[in-house]
Amino acid sequence: MKTPACVATIAGTDPSGGAGIQADIKAISATGCYAASIITALLAQNTQGVQAIQEVPPDMITKQIDSVFSDLTIRGVKIGMLHNKAVIDVVVEALKKYQPPFIVLDPVMVAKNGCPLLDLNVVNYLKNRLFPLVTLITPNLFEAEKIVERKIENTEAMASAAMEIGHQFNIHVLIKGGHLSTSHSSDVLYIPSEQKNNWFHAERIHSKNTHGTGCTLSAALASYLAQDYPLPAAVQAAKDYLTQALAMGSTQNLGKGHGPVDHFYFLREGE
Repeated sequence: MKTPACVATIAGTDPSGGAGIQADIKAISATGCYAASIITALLAQNTQGVQAIQEVPPDMITKQIDSVFSDLTIRGVKIGMLHNKAVIDVVVEALKKYQPPFIVLDPVMVAKNGCPLLDLNVVNYLKNRLFPLVTLITPNLFEAEKIVERKIENTEAMASAAMEIGHQFNIHVLIKGGHLSTSHSSDVLYIPSEQKNNWFHAERIHSKNTHGTGCTLSAALASYLAQDYPLPAAVQAAKDYLTQALAMGSTQNLGKGHGPVDHFYFLREGE
């Protein structure tokens, strides 16, 4: 029997199961890899937002990372919530120590209800310390605006920002355009070696159940990369997976706010 590739997610929790490390585990598993997890923060969170955050001590994060990486062969890493400089430093040192083949950074900054998940005063610190070590970053429009320090209001500005970030840090950049008012959901991928942008378009799914979409996409990307998909193919596969999870989740009624996507939609197809 073939052993699945292992992907570790380094992120905060969501006890309601729709976002954060719980969504990552679901997405990694649903897309064919074995999921390990390192918790950076404990959140009281549900479909209505974040109610409280309890930080995990940096030395405990280090111990979790060492436990996982010393035992499992980690092919890919997805990084989510890193809320302060101390946590960023811990993750940076771990990546330098273990050098996993593929690293996807989702630079989460704010929860859906507006609760800050990253001290915005340390965005530059995150950029300078962590960006040079990762394979791909996956900011949404708000996060991309904070990185380039200007507004992004259309696809032309998305393309320009992706090229600017990718050129500055020599990394792949996927800017997600889901928050634009366009007929399709369009994301742009900048590939430094080609010095060009690649666009990925999908049908826009109109649904209130969008909790954890960014976590899900980045985790699926790490999973496909760990399975040796070429980057453009990994982006397309992850986007296709998320689109189907959004579509199937749109009819579900879980929670009182923004419900989750259906990570295991394929188990219910045909019902």
